[in-house]
Amino acid sequence: MAFTDLLDALGGVGRFQLVYTALLLLPCGLLACHTFLQNFTAAAPPHHCQHPANYTEPTTNVSGVWLRAVIPLNQHGDPEPCRRYVEPQWALLKPNTSSHGVATEGCKDGWVYDRSIFPSTIVMEWDLVCEARTLRDLAQSIYMTGVLVGAALFGGLADRLGRKAPLVWSYLQLAVSGAATAYVGSFSAYCVFRFLMGMTFSGIILNSLSLVVEWMPTRGRTVAGILLGFSFTLGQLILAGVAYLIRPWRWLQFAVSAPFLVFFLYSWWLPESSRWLLLHGKAQQAVQNLQKVAMMNGRKAEGERLTTEVVSSYIQDEFASVRTSNSILDLFRTPAIRRVTCCLMGVWFSNSVAYYGLAMDLQKFGLSIYLVQALFGIIDIPAMLVATTTMIYVGRRATVSSFLILAGLMVIANMFMPEGELSLLPCGSHIDTGSQNQVKQGCTKRDTEQKSEEISLQQLGASPLKETI
Repeated sequence: MAFTDLLDALGGVGRFQLVYTALLLLPCGLLACHTFLQNFTAAAPPHHCQHPANYTEPTTNVSGVWLRAVIPLNQHGDPEPCRRYVEPQWALLKPNTSSHGVATEGCKDGWVYDRSIFPSTIVMEWDLVCEARTLRDLAQSIYMTGVLVGAALFGGLADRLGRKAPLVWSYLQLAVSGAATAYVGSFSAYCVFRFLMGMTFSGIILNSLSLVVEWMPTRGRTVAGILLGFSFTLGQLILAGVAYLIRPWRWLQFAVSAPFLVFFLYSWWLPESSRWLLLHGKAQQAVQNLQKVAMMNGRKAEGERLTTEVVSSYIQDEFASVRTSNSILDLFRTPAIRRVTCCLMGVWFSNSVAYYGLAMDLQKFGLSIYLVQALFGIIDIPAMLVATTTMIYVGRRATVSSFLILAGLMVIANMFMPEGELSLLPCGSHIDTGSQNQVKQGCTKRDTEQKSEEISLQQLGASPLKETI
């Protein structure tokens, strides 16, 4: 007899399993908020160099044109984000004047940021742009390093202390470190707390999944695993909505961290895995937990008949297979286990590189970052439904291999997709019929902007600067 047979006798997938699973998966969903949080808290808005402190911008409302004298333009006609002219080039305000050969320098006086979408981010606060732009990616890498360290640390603690204790601690650590991140005053302190937050990701995911599976009968485990994926998807949708409503990065950081204090408080009610208790010689506490489960599932009579001897008999077969000590080397001891371990490591590595490589830099898509974040979550829903159906009726291995092959084919196909930016085509150039309307709209917009700038130049010419130019 197996321990799952005992769970079937106590109600199977009953009220306890449903409530217990919901309480564990809700925090897992909000973990997605922290994983992808830097898409918003570390967003890099359009920016350009601050003008030198030794001259004043004109009072005439022509700041867009005025930048031409101070900031070079890139190939798209936008101000260069990291360079400025050594001396203001007033001659460039005249039409058809080239800036070729004009000396430039770095942004010695700081940067001016576009705050229309993001009123504040860590990029603005600590100037993580230009030469320091790699620090933004470093902060995300430090978070993922915390995830790796947390997997080794909390995974080992779960085998020694049980699943509940590391989970409760992870909730508290994430609530404290997440809230502290919202109040730090330096980038180095921000990275330290992000590392601590990353550690809790592994502590929560690993122990939540273990508790859900060990309290779930065999027939409900596949669905429980899929629900974990759906909870992560829900977290991405929640992040898109919360980030849209709360724009300042410190308040957004606090908003997605505070709920974990609630999770920490109610996690004390969650019972430890009776399977783990039995395997570690704590049969009496295991019986008490099982009796509570039976009562909640409407099987009070069956629960009252449980004794330590009866419960222990359901797990005798597992006792024989438990080693006195475990290490990571157990994953490579036999050829069969070694093959499975290496295959799964390769699958997880390729899957993580592709997924997180896209999902952690949503600004590169060139669309509204809130929309892209929501789309990443919405796309998961049909994918999860298909995966659930195929895993139940076809099997896990066939499902995983099919999805990996499909993803690989899509990546290869993307390599052969033609690239081109219609917005860079000159007005009146030859274009195909399918894109004609789009280019016409771009040309019309550009013509309008050019006329507006010409009017601004005329206004500037009427100002006292006319003589200087």
